[in-house]
Amino acid sequence: MALLAVAEPLAAAGDTPAKELFGGMRLPAKMAPAPLGFYAKGCLAGGVAIPTDGPTWQAMRLSRNRRWGHPQMVALIEQFSRDAREKIGWNGLLLGDISQPRGGPMLNGHASHQIGLDADIWLTQMPKRTFSYQEREDIQATSMLQKNKFLTVDPSIWTPEHARLIMLAASYPQVERVFVNPAIKKKLCDTWGGNRALLGKVRPIYGHDYHFHIRIKCPEGSTNCKSQAAVPAGDGCDKSLAWWFTKEPWAKPKPNAKPVKPRYLTLADLPKACSVVLRGQSADSEADATFGAAPTAAAFSSESSDNPGSVEAAIEAAGQGISGKAIPVPVARPASQ
Repeated sequence: MALLAVAEPLAAAGDTPAKELFGGMRLPAKMAPAPLGFYAKGCLAGGVAIPTDGPTWQAMRLSRNRRWGHPQMVALIEQFSRDAREKIGWNGLLLGDISQPRGGPMLNGHASHQIGLDADIWLTQMPKRTFSYQEREDIQATSMLQKNKFLTVDPSIWTPEHARLIMLAASYPQVERVFVNPAIKKKLCDTWGGNRALLGKVRPIYGHDYHFHIRIKCPEGSTNCKSQAAVPAGDGCDKSLAWWFTKEPWAKPKPNAKPVKPRYLTLADLPKACSVVLRGQSADSEADATFGAAPTAAAFSSESSDNPGSVEAAIEAAGQGISGKAIPVPVARPASQ
């Protein structure tokens, strides 16, 4: 397998933002599945795509090409969608962003979602019909917040099923965090009568009023995946939540504050193995790299250095590392893809 096959360089990577390098990749690297680095600073080897449609899910915003993830993440989403229908009567999931084909920083919209272990789920239920491509681009998810009120869930929109859906997501042992808007967290704190211990996994964060964000743990044996600190003990319905309802989190910058120029991650900021992933041979096709289609998850199940398809083996073949300066900038994806 030519793990390090490379197209003719279009430009040296150098200080090129990593989001431009990874954001232009249309297919995953043909390697063993491996999350590399941290959720907000890493990449993904051997990513697989969740099928666009399933019995209990539909992927949205297909033009973004962000329905890729680690096989364990994709498998969880499929299981979650089935459980949601069977256990709480939620017809099906509408899927937001998971990750790019090779993970890494995204061109827009997220700081995390870089290693294939994060997924956004809309708080809008899947309809009993299949959306067209254009509908998936245009339809807007529904905010759970009441207009013209500060951090207040709209009682005309929010239902007990929304609460059960979020708490079902938190119930899986591999799920480490479920991010929601602070108003949704407060609503759950005030009303949830089930297992309160699971509420600790539900974490308040900016936005996330029309979708929630599932994050799973580093898969067992993923030695190059950096874990996040464990969530604090308790249900999280405490001072840490009350802080969100003060002025501090929403304070605007002072008028005379000096603007901070954003610094974008470059390839040099990411784990060295991400250079290998970026240069790796592409999967033969999207169909071949779709979850459940051989040979993706089955053929490349091991992340050990003895596996010729592993990132570790590729680094070994490349002489224990690759200079980021040799990485080409890929051609941007057409908007319709």
